[in-house]
Formats: sequence, structure tokens, C-alpha cells
Amino acid sequence: MAQLIKYWNTLKGSYWFIPTVMSIVAALLSFAFTAVDSRIGNAWVANIPWIYSIQADGARGLLTTVAGSMIGVAGVTFSITIAALSYTTSTLGPRLLTNFMNDRGNQITLGTFVSTFVYCLLLLRVVQAGHEDNAAFVPHLSLVFAVGLAVASLAVLIYFIHHITESLHVSNVVANVARDLDAAIDAYETRVEADREKPPAHLPADFAEQSIAVRADGDGYIQNLVFGSLVSTATSKDLVLRLERTPGDFVATGQTLLWAWPKARVDDDTAAALVDAYAWGRQRTQSQDVFFLVNELVEIAARALSPGINDPYTAMGCLDWLSVAIHRVARHDIASRHGFDGDDRLRVWARGFDFEALVSAVFDQLRAYFAGDRNASVHMLERMGDTGEFLRSADQRKLMQAQADALHEAAAQAMTSERDRHAVEQAYRRALRRINARPAR
Repeated sequence: MAQLIKYWNTLKGSYWFIPTVMSIVAALLSFAFTAVDSRIGNAWVANIPWIYSIQADGARGLLTTVAGSMIGVAGVTFSITIAALSYTTSTLGPRLLTNFMNDRGNQITLGTFVSTFVYCLLLLRVVQAGHEDNAAFVPHLSLVFAVGLAVASLAVLIYFIHHITESLHVSNVVANVARDLDAAIDAYETRVEADREKPPAHLPADFAEQSIAVRADGDGYIQNLVFGSLVSTATSKDLVLRLERTPGDFVATGQTLLWAWPKARVDDDTAAALVDAYAWGRQRTQSQDVFFLVNELVEIAARALSPGINDPYTAMGCLDWLSVAIHRVARHDIASRHGFDGDDRLRVWARGFDFEALVSAVFDQLRAYFAGDRNASVHMLERMGDTGEFLRSADQRKLMQAQADALHEAAAQAMTSERDRHAVEQAYRRALRRINARPAR
């Protein structure tokens, strides 16, 4: 099942799937309109003043012009796009190429051009001039639809020029990744929401002694995990599972995926069923991996602060959007993801995605880059202070204060100017006051 989900997600995210579907639909429409034209004839054209009768040579010329222009526009447009994407991904990070490949606007644009070409090409074969043995056949209704596709393609071309310009703007790139991150957190919360009313999850007392490792039979990044399949298998075999690897982790052949208790009930078929709940591939994906999107924003920020690019404001923008995710996770108690059977018995124990993990993924990875730039370090301290309004516990405040202390120490050592050190010191003190302040009720 996990492999099927992986293939389906890969298919939907491929650049050729939607254009292929649209081309097949266009081919079917060409046959359908031709059949309708052959049945209704051409007499109806005289009753509609805005449709002009056309001869076979004119019809061929019209279809040839539309088909040739569409394939030419598609080639030129996407050649320019590939060049622009190459520059953008080399600046912001190669992993962003997947985001552009998955862009529905780009896929539909290519599909419109290619499907118009396919429709006109297939329609050309049925246009016939009158001969001694064959009567003339000009499919006027089909030609009207071909002209409609040409007009639609022109509109799509105008949209595409605007869309690709917007999508390559760094602010929009960052905001789109942040939107995907918000959606990924939504999906995670939805998956764990049902567990909020469940009893506390406790592993059996002898779990360490009586469990057995279930190991991977391949190499790669875990892209999908069918959690329900694990729960179902564990329930049918009366097992308790503890996951060691989750989506986003890299596994090698023979590495432990999970531990199953008790080991006496785990045979080869059961182990194979548990392994089948995982699917891995060559790269990380965002379908079930929240931290993949976090790392994309972190990578953009780190590249922006590199000596070759030196764009601290892009890095600050990435941190602003990452702060939105931190505030959201701080406000809401995201439960750990555990699996229970129908009798509320624990079947699958998994490590959770929580505030501490997100804070570490953001600030610990970016500290070394932000500490060396006066503007960036002050900005990070301001964002740390902003979290004080959303913190709900003393542990969260202690964690954020530790992050502020670490950044203050690193930035103070990196600053060469007394004025810069003073600015960092002032920002640090403001951040501590806001982190430790109790929100008004």
C-alpha cells in the first residue's frame, strides 16, 4: 500500500502527468466532434451569422497554423522557464526545483499547449476536399472548438508569463514554502487529533527484553508510511510497535525500522507486512515530512547569508515565516502520534513532532549563519522575543531563553564593532524580557 501511495504521489507531482491526461482528452474530443460533424452536416452553419463557412484548404491552413504555433510557443516558453529555474535553484537551493515541477499552473500551461496541438493534428486527417469518388468534408463544429482552444491557449500564455514571473520572486518562493509548511502541520494535527481522547500511551514493562527489530530491506529516504496498516497488522497479531524511523529519515538495508513486542508473535510474514507499510526513495518529500519544508526555508536563509550571495533580508524573511510555524506550535498542544485499536489499546508508539523539535530545527541550524551578521542576529533575537506572547509553559520559556543565550554569545564573539555589540546586547535584553513576560489575560 505504501508503495502505491508513493507511486501515485510521484505521478501527480510529475511534469508530464497532467499534460498527458489533457492530451488524451483532446484526442478523444477530436473523435467526438468529428462524429457529431459527420452526423449534423454543414447546413447549420448558414443559420449562425458569426460562424463562416470554410473550404477544405482553408480548414487545413487554419489547423496547421494553430498546431504549428502551439508547439513552437510551448518549446520557446519552457526553454526560457528552464533557464530561469536553473538560475533560481542555484541561488535558493536545488530542492526547490521540485516545488516548481509540482506547480499546477506550469503543468496546466504545458498541457493546454500540447493538447491544442494534438487536437488540431488529429483533426487535420479528416478534412477532405471534394473528389470524384469522395464528397468534401469540413468539420465546422470541430473547427470552432479548435479556434476556441487557440484563444484559450493565448489566455493561458498571458497567465503563464505573469505566473512564472511571480513564482520566481524570492519573497513568493519563501511564502509558498511557508504555506506548504502550514498545510503539513495541519495534516499532522488532523492525523493525531483522534488520539487526544485516548488513554496515555505506555509501552509494556518488558518491551526492551521481549521486542524484536524489524529491519529495512532497501536503501533510501522514507517517503510514505501507512500508519493505519501498521495499526491493523499489530492488532491482528496482538503486537505493540515502537517506531524508530519515520518519513524523512534515511534508512539502509538491515537498519531497524521499528521494534515489535512480543517477539514470539513476529514471524517472517508479519515482518514483511510491517515493512510493506513503508516506502522509500531517492529523495525526501513533503507529503508526510514536516521538517523537509522547515529545512527548505533554513537552506534558503543559509544560502542568503553566504558570502557569495550576501542577502540578509531574504534570510530575515525566511525566519519571519518560520516564526509563524513556531508560534502556531507553541499555541497548540500537538499530541504525539500513537496508534490504538478499537479497544483503546496501544498498538503503535511513535515519537512526536513538538515545539522543542521545531525550535531546534530552526534556531540551532541557523544560529551560525545569523550570528555573523549584525542585522540578521538582531532580527533573530526580535523573533525569539515575539514567541514570548505564545509560550504556555515554563519549559518552553526556558528553552527559548537558552536559544537567546546561545545566539547572544555567538553574535557577541562575531561582532568586531562596539556599536554592533551594543545593538545585539540591547536586542538580547529585549528578547529576554518578552520571553519571560506573562501574557495578559
